[in-house]
Parts: sequence; C-alpha cells; structure tokens
Amino acid sequence: MSLKKWIVLGAAPILCVFMVGCSSVATTAPDTPSSTAAAAAPATPAPSVTTAAPEAKPAQASAPTPAAAVPVAKPADSIADVAKLVYFDYDSSAIKPEFRAVIEAHARFMQSNPARSVTIAGHADERGGTEYNLALGQRRADAVRQMLVLLGVNSSQIETISFGKEKPAVRGSNEAAWAKNRRAEITYK
Repeated sequence: MSLKKWIVLGAAPILCVFMVGCSSVATTAPDTPSSTAAAAAPATPAPSVTTAAPEAKPAQASAPTPAAAVPVAKPADSIADVAKLVYFDYDSSAIKPEFRAVIEAHARFMQSNPARSVTIAGHADERGGTEYNLALGQRRADAVRQMLVLLGVNSSQIETISFGKEKPAVRGSNEAAWAKNRRAEITYK
C-alpha cells in the first residue's frame, strides 16, 4: 500500500471523530426553565447536593449541564506546550501513531491562526548516502505536511525542506543518536 493511501486511511477515522465531536452542540430555547437552571449552575458539576445553591432543587443540582454533557473542541490559542518534533523509524517516512496527536494539535492551532505559517524540516540519521537522505528527509517533511492538509490546514501555510543527514540533533554512531536524528521539525514563522 502506498504512503498516500496509508495516510488517507489513517487520517480518515481521526477526521470523522473530529467532525462528529465538533458538530454536536446541545441547545435549548432561551426562555425554558432548563436553560435558566443550566445558566445558574456552576461551571463545574457539583460533587454532591449539599454544595449546590440553596434555591436549587436536588434533581437539578445533580444533573449535568449541557456543556458538561457534550465536550466541545476548544480552539488552540497557544502551541507553546506542544512538541515540535515528529520522530520516524529507520528508513521510513510513515507517521507513527504516537505522533498523530502532536500533528493534530498543530493542525488545530494553524486553523485557529490562518495568518501563521510553518516550516517542516525533514532530517535523517548519518547512515546512507547524501542524496538518499535528502530524499528521505523530504518524504518525512511531506508526510507531516500531508497529514496537516488532510486535517484541514491550508497548504499555503506550510513549507517543507530537507536537510538529510546534514544537521543532526545528536552526534553519535549508535541507535540512541540515530533515533533522535530521524525526525521532522515543525517551526513557526
């Protein structure tokens, strides 16, 4: 199976979950008693009836508010606490499952901030020839780019580049060093 099909098949369930999670929002009419009770209820659900407001009925105090019942995806205002590196297996440009959440967080941030742009730099370890590693680094950067685009990021916000084996993150000729050098770095402009 080609990389493109793998990424599309891997991203489809993620996109479905994201779309379903964002499309359902509980609403009530503004004058109904349930919306008034929900507006008067605290932002976090009360742990017991004794902590509820004195005028609230016990049944209303223990019922979840619409916001607590349906989690709504919050736009990403900051990307400072999200990893900027995606690591790859040896001689591979396939995105590992543990890095999908990182890319999804970057996609949410970029969708919330359409004026921002990003450079994705692909890297390889020291094994292999210069041309091969430049091509491999480019495939890695393109894989991250393609996943971002599949998640809804405008392709004009993304630039890719490959450094191959020329800019190692860690010096050394062992698996620990090589694993740190097989990466794609996400840098915001």
